[in-house]
Amino acid sequence: MIKLESLKKKEHFLLVLKKRIINNDFFSIYCKKNFLDNSKKNKLYISFVIKKKIGNAVKRNRIKRKLRAIVIKLLKINGAINLNYTYIVFGKTKSYKEKYESLYEKVKVGFEKR
Repeated sequence: MIKLESLKKKEHFLLVLKKRIINNDFFSIYCKKNFLDNSKKNKLYISFVIKKKIGNAVKRNRIKRKLRAIVIKLLKINGAINLNYTYIVFGKTKSYKEKYESLYEKVKVGFEKR
């Protein structure tokens, strides 16, 4: 099973934010080739970020949970997410009211574009 590992340091975030972006109305995905020690191939470095302007903590956490659940589901599909990349996913307001199934398809297409 692949474990999700969050980025911890500001420098790591800044390195990833300078690289490739996939953007739509529901989320933005920044990705960069792995620069962290990835000796164990069962880790995916990914962070989920939501602005405080989006709403209260309940709303922000719901968006994070939706996106995290979709990523975990995509990891079960072989080759849907490349483990050789580090990702930052920014959730947006529209993803709160979007149905899980349609958001799943949009995220799947977003990770295929990288």
